Amino acid sequence: MTRNDEFDRIVRLQSTLRRKKIDALLVSQPDNRRYLSGYTAPDHGIQETSGFLLIPADGSPLLLTDSRFTLQAEAEAPLFKVEMYTKGLLKLLEKLKKTLGFHTLAFESDYFLHSAYLRLSDMAQKRGLTLRAESGLIEAMRAVKDERELDLLRQSTRLNEKVFQSVYHTLEPGMTEREIALALDLTMREMGAEGPSFDTIVAFGTNAARPHAVPTDRELQAGDLVLVDMGLVYQGYCSDMTRTFVAGKPNPTFIERHRLVRQAMLAGIGAIRAGVTGVSVDQAARQVLIDAGYGDAFGHGLGHGVGIAVHEEPRLSPRGRKKLQAGMVVTVEPGLYLADWGGIRLENMVIVGEEGCEVLNRDTTSLDL
Repeated sequence: MTRNDEFDRIVRLQSTLRRKKIDALLVSQPDNRRYLSGYTAPDHGIQETSGFLLIPADGSPLLLTDSRFTLQAEAEAPLFKVEMYTKGLLKLLEKLKKTLGFHTLAFESDYFLHSAYLRLSDMAQKRGLTLRAESGLIEAMRAVKDERELDLLRQSTRLNEKVFQSVYHTLEPGMTEREIALALDLTMREMGAEGPSFDTIVAFGTNAARPHAVPTDRELQAGDLVLVDMGLVYQGYCSDMTRTFVAGKPNPTFIERHRLVRQAMLAGIGAIRAGVTGVSVDQAARQVLIDAGYGDAFGHGLGHGVGIAVHEEPRLSPRGRKKLQAGMVVTVEPGLYLADWGGIRLENMVIVGEEGCEVLNRDTTSLDL
């Protein structure tokens, strides 16, 4: 991320705060922190934060943290004044209220512990501070990517495919789901990724009927169905791809069902353009499976936004009422899951355009059955 990117994002956010009559916003969600500041420190659990951003409606933004992270914060977030708290966040906020003069403080209600809110509320009442619970202010900004973000998402996708192909060509009977998942994660890092963007899924046979299967010690047998769902983080941006294939020669049932899921994926991709809703795209893909008698075998939404987080806005699902905008990046991942047989999911990432979309994936492993 460039300093200009961060500056523009802060200016846009401050304009929103002024419009909503909010004096300052306390940012606690890690992906939002990184998006606005470039500060990459993660939270080690929901009760242990690596810091907060304090964005005033006017003036310079601040990064609030403790001594463990001050050097990193100063190096990664030069547009922010780093303030260290030694007696906790609330004491520092009391001090900053006096120096900055804010009277209305908003916080991210989707990422703020109730216990922390109670403490903040108690302090606010004593100091004459009005609290505002806000949701989605920064997430809405993140949903539409700029050209630099789109380029990084393209690069992340290419690297993800390169990692997949590197491991795919080493697969042989006797390897376990866990071994293959580990090989994928290791290869990601060896090839330059920060790490996986989510827990890598490798599932054989009936295990693939679980959309979020956890790799086990089940060994690969000749003729097994294999589902691999993987993604990585490259320079802060995520990728996400699923391929389903057979270890050996696929039988007619697999080929028929695989082709059906591919038709659903292509129908979803064909429906994507700016101005349509997530639910309409979901329905275009879902109808293919419904017409074939597999409507009940596809239980999850068609896709989700991808960016700094692997799951973000918008949503392609029966509840996805928001309209897509050019510059959004989404997955298209229909699936078919049968408990006594297994599952097939195929997933590509696309960039929403005014008249259609750009498919980021080039890997065609098993897609031409």
